[in-house]
Amino acid sequence: MNREQPVTSTVGHLIDGKIVSDAARTQPIFNPATGQINGHVALASKATVEQAIASAERAFPEWRNTPPLKRARVMSRLKTLLEENADQIAQLITAEHGKVLNDAQGELQRGIENVEYASYAPELLKGEHSRNAGPGIDSWAEHQALGVTAGITPFNFPAMVPLWMWPMAVACGNTFVLKPSERDPSSALFIAELALQAGLPPGVLNVVNGDKEAVDTLLHDTRVKAVSFVGSTPIAEYIYSEGCKAGKRVQALGGAKNHAVVMPDADVANAVTAMMGAAYGSCGERCMAVPLIVCVGDEVADKMLAGLKTEIAKMKVGPGTDNSNDMGPLVTKPHFEKVKGYVDQGVAEGAELLIDGRGLKVPGHEDGYFLGPCLFDHVKPGMRIYQEEIFGPVLGIVRVKTLDEGMKLINDHEYGNGTCIFTRDGEAARYFTDHIQVGMVGVNVPLPVPVAYHSFGGWKRSLFGDLHAYGPDAVRFYTKRKTITQRWPSAGVREGAMFSFPSSR
Repeated sequence: MNREQPVTSTVGHLIDGKIVSDAARTQPIFNPATGQINGHVALASKATVEQAIASAERAFPEWRNTPPLKRARVMSRLKTLLEENADQIAQLITAEHGKVLNDAQGELQRGIENVEYASYAPELLKGEHSRNAGPGIDSWAEHQALGVTAGITPFNFPAMVPLWMWPMAVACGNTFVLKPSERDPSSALFIAELALQAGLPPGVLNVVNGDKEAVDTLLHDTRVKAVSFVGSTPIAEYIYSEGCKAGKRVQALGGAKNHAVVMPDADVANAVTAMMGAAYGSCGERCMAVPLIVCVGDEVADKMLAGLKTEIAKMKVGPGTDNSNDMGPLVTKPHFEKVKGYVDQGVAEGAELLIDGRGLKVPGHEDGYFLGPCLFDHVKPGMRIYQEEIFGPVLGIVRVKTLDEGMKLINDHEYGNGTCIFTRDGEAARYFTDHIQVGMVGVNVPLPVPVAYHSFGGWKRSLFGDLHAYGPDAVRFYTKRKTITQRWPSAGVREGAMFSFPSSR
């Protein structure tokens, strides 16, 4: 498969193994580095989404009964195809999202790890068995597929997050309808085409591009049994509420405001370099980005600021096609204006802006959505730049006197996605990890993103639903447990009625 252009003139949908387009409604796809239109994406109508759901429903019975080993072999072939086409996929991501190519490659690699984990399906789906659970009675539990499942994914990881969802869903025997972000849809569609090459039967995976009309159709159609979502908290709440009302199993990962605590005994130089990537990598457009550094003591804050200012001065900002750049543009002009507005608000609320990236101009890319790294000191709870998720290259220093004071700030925040602590003190680290009210915690690790064979998810208003994304929790989310108890009485033996509750005594 060869796509020479970053995007086609109009990106359509994949339904029943074929590319289709309902071009009555379209939306431009921009190159964030230039501000120019790359192409358009078709926005699926309700009827088009229903067509995709019907395709998935038709494909389900045969796919459900396909042996897990055969389903797993499709995942293994897909892994190979993803690796062979990695450069092309990264180019599609960069052309539409703007992130630097090597960052796009890293995103894809983390997605490939989830495909590899899905290839373990025969082991993951074995279930449990107990012989002689009672006299002559055997009992076992099975993981059975749900049926048609769906995923709604965000713009910031257009390849990785879909790969968190549909590979495990289909490896478990379900069929899937994916609605990627309409801002950067091409990589998800291309990967779905690779899945067909890998042997995934038509209809098992369908892709519909669209907006709220497509989302609402997936949420309200009773043929869809489960929906997974990653995005902002207001939308996550809506997805969770509407999906649950419709009787679906729903998993909705929302927003974040991650804090990094730096202790007086920390290796400050190491903390500085770690925080540079955590704050400014991918232009801060990560739910695991760290936009707040909680410094325990003024001396720690002053040392961190000195180091950060030195490192920021070395940063190169420019188009993502140049791997020598550290940071690319923001994804769209409206998002650029939103992030810039947060910087304006931080100044108005009294935070001290030490480094101002608002005036950055990249030669030759003057119309691109570039915002340079911004650095605030004296950020305080109650300020919007402290409370709200910015999703941009804006880092703030929060000064506290004690570890307990810093932990209280984190625990009191509405979000609980990720956090970390930098320290050489094992007792402090153990106390922090034990008492912090956050779902993913790092010790001297700024981005504690679990590997594919663990599960990803936060606490509080960062996650709606009982199960985390990918890993072992994905098997639980995309299957339902059935427990079977059976006995074969001996020939000619008729037992009397039993009126007491049965037990193994």
